Amino acid sequence: MKVLLIKDVPSLGKAGEIKEVKDGYGKNFLIGKGFAKHATTEVLEAHKAEEARKAEALAKEIADLKALAAKLDKMGIKIHKKLGDTGHLFGSVTKEEIAHALQEQHHVEIDKKHIDIKNPIKTVGLHDLDLKLGHGIHATLHVTVVGD
Repeated sequence: MKVLLIKDVPSLGKAGEIKEVKDGYGKNFLIGKGFAKHATTEVLEAHKAEEARKAEALAKEIADLKALAAKLDKMGIKIHKKLGDTGHLFGSVTKEEIAHALQEQHHVEIDKKHIDIKNPIKTVGLHDLDLKLGHGIHATLHVTVVGD
């Protein structure tokens, strides 16, 4: 009996593979427990269509992220912070402040988890930050900190 694996099965194969198994094992265990489906032509065609749809969605997502990265590389944001008597900031600029400023100034929503601050921003001036957008795509955001 041929089955299409829906989930990974140790010592048999990974999801998406077609395997030849004994009838009892296929019907009673794999199909019964939801690990596989009987490999009919309809099931195989539906699986291929689903894989094609997933690949198309992934390609669209990567293209959108690359476009966003190109847009972010050209952008800059300004953040106003209070200064102490010595000219240093009170505290440091946080990821939340950067994400909020990006949303407020350019209407681009970035999750604060994607912002990578290597060294804490505690001085006024221009700082370049790395944004990890996913799928190995990075962008550079120019942050200007202005003291009040």
